[in-house]
Amino acid sequence: MSNTPHTLHEEFPAEAQKISALKAADAHFAKLLVEYDVINDKVHRAETRLDPVSDTEEETLRKLRLRLKDQIAAALRA
Repeated sequence: MSNTPHTLHEEFPAEAQKISALKAADAHFAKLLVEYDVINDKVHRAETRLDPVSDTEEETLRKLRLRLKDQIAAALRA
């Protein structure tokens, strides 16, 4: 279990300009970024035990974060 935050700048360091451009031009992409940040914060808080959750809930949050990250990555490749 990692309790390191998975910020999008860390996940996609070479894509900062493209992320900014897509965020400004695509409302759906901007919404994905917000959702990712919210879920990422929840995962981090669960991993650091600031907000204790069950193992199942923590795993569900991690899977949701990965799904959002995959959607963001797909948009960056398009």
